[in-house]
Amino acid sequence: MGIYVIRMPDIGEGIAEVELVAWHVQPGDVVAEDQPIADVMTDKATVEIPAHVPGKVLALGGAVGQVLAVGAELVRLEVEGEGNLKENSASALASQAPAAINSVANAPAAAAPAPAPAAAPAPAPAAPREAPAPAAGGARGAARTAPAAVARSAGERPLASPAVRRAAQERGIDLRYVHGSGPAGRISHEDLDAWAASAGQPAAQGRSQYVERHGEEQIPVIGLRRKIAQKMQEAKRRIPHFSYVEEIDVTELEALRQRLNQLHGATRGKLTLLPFLARAMVLALRDFPQINARYDDDAGVVTRYEAVHLGVATQTDGGLMVPVLRHAESLDLWQSAASIARVAEGARTGKAARDELSGSTITLTSLGALGGIASTPVINHPEVAIVGVNRMVERPMFQGGHVVARQLMNLSSSFDHRVVDGMDAARFIQAMRALLETPALLFVE
Repeated sequence: MGIYVIRMPDIGEGIAEVELVAWHVQPGDVVAEDQPIADVMTDKATVEIPAHVPGKVLALGGAVGQVLAVGAELVRLEVEGEGNLKENSASALASQAPAAINSVANAPAAAAPAPAPAAAPAPAPAAPREAPAPAAGGARGAARTAPAAVARSAGERPLASPAVRRAAQERGIDLRYVHGSGPAGRISHEDLDAWAASAGQPAAQGRSQYVERHGEEQIPVIGLRRKIAQKMQEAKRRIPHFSYVEEIDVTELEALRQRLNQLHGATRGKLTLLPFLARAMVLALRDFPQINARYDDDAGVVTRYEAVHLGVATQTDGGLMVPVLRHAESLDLWQSAASIARVAEGARTGKAARDELSGSTITLTSLGALGGIASTPVINHPEVAIVGVNRMVERPMFQGGHVVARQLMNLSSSFDHRVVDGMDAARFIQAMRALLETPALLFVE
């Protein structure tokens, strides 16, 4: 038997280091060739790292949340044959492996670069972690004992994939009470099985609402959540935002949308409001090129773009992502709708291509049904503007001395005041308003 070391591969585009965001194996697991062993995250995407060879996992190269350099040791395997590690190095592994195992199970997230397994700090004793089922077989751990019910706060969204959410809905399981055993508390299918095996009744049922609660939970900010935090902090630190909110009467637009869906929905697909908003932005930006721009404040250069590469803020299970609708100026309504759906789905499933996650020149964000009446969207640095969509509501308005019901919606926008003056921002939003309130203008060239 030999020792085989899998090192962090070069995943291209000049990336020198990555962040570990998930392990798919634990020491003692037997892995097959090409079986996923870990997920790492670059600045733009999550990448799955497979095993090069089959073998038994002896040690992991770091804890979730740590940063590894390209070439750093990722996993040590015991393999048939000689492996790729020298004998004297392999003999020292026996004393190193336990420390590495414990470090993975217990160490807090850290940003230290390229940690070696033996260099991990000695952790405090912690509750033993249940080993996952062998990944090669894919069997779910139905025999697991469900942990105590989780008491999540109101409005807290449990972390789970779309497949897990769908399975929970089909089985009538409320994810708010299910313990998540994955990274950052992510709920897996195995957690659902364990929950169902424990009688499937939320422990919170029948519990008094008027009891003292003393629980605390520390959630490491890692992976995509860390990237989001860094991005938001950078944007607010560097950009002097100012916001502008305008009310839009979208009664005629909504009537047109419904009519188009009746006529063409079965063959061309259903339209939401987003492609109409994208079209209005594209047309309005023709007269405001300084808003479709990126600002390099280190170099003191504003770059204006003829092309509109529209960022579409998308909520995923891991947090907010902004896939890019490239050349939105060249797409009609149905092409925009299809492209928005495609890039958003790619972001949610982690299958978006790299060029679909970068290079936007302006961003459109929407909270949909949760949109509220106004918001303060944060500019997607280094862009200089973002337009947010709030909830559409029916309200009474005066027209010709009569009260009529109208569909109203607010646009909440933010601009970089170093590049965009308040007057230009207001004129840009008013141009969008004119297009949306008279939707026939969306089709006039």
